[in-house]
Amino acid sequence: MNQQQILHPVIVMFILTGTVWLFMYIRRLAYILGNKIDAQSVATPELLNSRIPANINSPSNNLKNLFELPVLFYALCLVLILTQRVDEAYLYAAWTYVGLRIVHSAIHCTVNIVMWRFIVYALSSPVLWLMVIRLALQMR
Repeated sequence: MNQQQILHPVIVMFILTGTVWLFMYIRRLAYILGNKIDAQSVATPELLNSRIPANINSPSNNLKNLFELPVLFYALCLVLILTQRVDEAYLYAAWTYVGLRIVHSAIHCTVNIVMWRFIVYALSSPVLWLMVIRLALQMR
């Protein structure tokens, strides 16, 4: 097994994060410019949140999510490479996690139906935690 194969889902997560970041700025700037909002009047996150509707801020909230549990995913993948423990089970789990995170981001940045978002989150998180637990058990 090529240990570097685990980098493919990591790169897709990087692309997802960059895409959400770009989408966030496009939506926010379009709203700010379209509604002629003075930039200084939204100089802090609190002011911005008070002036921009929730559906415009959803990508921003999703971007914050992408710097929570996914950071553990990145660290885990690095440890897997360094310890040469990448196998088909880790690859399958990594792709499953990334696929579910893509679905989560798509829901969060568009329709933002909380139950759908929660279900996808509730499916993705155990995949990551099982990867962590498996690695911890292997390293004992």
